[in-house]
Amino acid sequence: MDFPGELKYTENDEWIRIEGQLGTTGLTDYAQDQLSDIVYLEVLVSVGKELSQGDVFAEVESVKAAAEVYAPVDMVITEVNDSVSEAPETINADPYGQAWMIRFEIRDPSQLEGLMDAAAYRKYCESREH
Repeated sequence: MDFPGELKYTENDEWIRIEGQLGTTGLTDYAQDQLSDIVYLEVLVSVGKELSQGDVFAEVESVKAAAEVYAPVDMVITEVNDSVSEAPETINADPYGQAWMIRFEIRDPSQLEGLMDAAAYRKYCESREH
């Protein structure tokens, strides 16, 4: 299981890469592992859409379950990765790379402080496996 140190994580298993005032997000390696083979992804937002922390921005389905994907912070969407919707199995193969879902402008940087770093997220994931 991979927990890149440069990312922040949510309790709903989203990761966020922060580059100044911009962010990129998708599902974590732990989430794709729990879901198993992902067969469908629909990103429900478009460029320019404003979201609040916790708003649903995508739906994902696997052979085992369906799940919603949530905004890790308040944001304005700047880019949607359509290629991952066309090839949702990319989430299983490369969750932190090619499988990013949306890029956005971070509206409230103070919300980043409430997210977990890699060590805390690893511990959180391990606590759910027992």
